Amino acid sequence: MLNHYETVFIVTPVLSEAQVKEAAEKFKALIIENGGKMTNEESWGLRKLAYPIQKKSTGFYHLLQFEAPGDTIEKLELNYRRDEKIIRFLTFKLDKYAYEYSIKRKGNLKASKEEK
Repeated sequence: MLNHYETVFIVTPVLSEAQVKEAAEKFKALIIENGGKMTNEESWGLRKLAYPIQKKSTGFYHLLQFEAPGDTIEKLELNYRRDEKIIRFLTFKLDKYAYEYSIKRKGNLKASKEEK
């Protein structure tokens, strides 16, 4: 059975937009290779950090929502730790309520984009 997960990672601000996209694609490919399925992806762009990390005060935030077997998370986080472009990450398992909320939120995001 596949579990629902959400992962947010922060990429170092010294990279170009293309390099940030490349890093996100690498992690998406890793999830898919390990039996996962992408459900949503959001790039939040360059944002200010709450506190300096590795002497940096900003970073590119990226969110991935996916379904995957439990052992995929271990591989994903190992790759986050090995990648010097990633300055922080957080992955968590969504319970059914959080998953329902994320679906609702995704619907609201699409609706607001269509209005613009």
